[in-house]
Amino acid sequence: MTTMDAESSISKQIVELVKSQSWEVGTHLPAQMLADRLRVSRQPINTALALLHENGLLTREKNKGYFVADGFSEKTSDIVQALGLEENDVVTSVYFRIADDLLKGDLPQEFSEQLIKNTYNLTASQLNAVLSRIAKEGWAERKPGYGWIFSSMLLTPDSLLQSYRLRLALEPAALLEPGFRIEREVLERCRATELHLLDGGIETATADELHNRGVRFHESLVEASGNAFFIDTIKRVNRVRRLLSYRSMRRRDRYPEHCRQHLHILELLERERNEEASAFMKEHLQYTLSSIAKIGDILQP
Repeated sequence: MTTMDAESSISKQIVELVKSQSWEVGTHLPAQMLADRLRVSRQPINTALALLHENGLLTREKNKGYFVADGFSEKTSDIVQALGLEENDVVTSVYFRIADDLLKGDLPQEFSEQLIKNTYNLTASQLNAVLSRIAKEGWAERKPGYGWIFSSMLLTPDSLLQSYRLRLALEPAALLEPGFRIEREVLERCRATELHLLDGGIETATADELHNRGVRFHESLVEASGNAFFIDTIKRVNRVRRLLSYRSMRRRDRYPEHCRQHLHILELLERERNEEASAFMKEHLQYTLSSIAKIGDILQP
């Protein structure tokens, strides 16, 4: 999910929460309370609150925060439409349809904007949003002159396996870097995410949320290495593997074990037992590689 998608989604969730709880005008909306309720960090909450304030749905008092304004008297659907948040849902839905159609072979490798617009019945702004997201994530790019092209590297099941083999070489080594240092806040945030998934989130999370959860976990650990080359490589790999990663999520029975393994790695790092954490990271990635190899039928076009 792009940053814009995430912020719009959280703004919509805050609107729905205020309406469902029947919070009256003047009700205080502490950022930490909303972060806990929506299971996200405070940064995207603050951004979403600012957006709602700009649109007159909240008031703001210095050193006190945000409060419900009378704009919430309208119906939820009317508020969402007025803020343009429902268009975000359309873009996300079409994004996944394009990904699935591409993997099924229903889209040509080279395509025009008009083809995507007509095939998925998009407005001009929706078309720009979905193509911008696809381009940012690296599985399509604009051709010189006219048209677009999908990356052929992403269209084979072995692409995902190859990305894991690269990570198998990189991530255990990152935990052994001499400058490795991970903040307690990062450890706690990662731990809370895994516990939430084990508490039912695996079944209810969207493909976006599941993918981003794994990306945040592994990138957080590599970033703690302080090695800019490692960090740049893992981010490039994660962008490339996103498309096939979505399809592999049709089978979620492997995720509880993933979560437990993530929690064990966090525990070892918290106790500064990095050599053990590195060895277990290798086992973890080998386990994931083996799991994905067993669901090759899902990854086939």
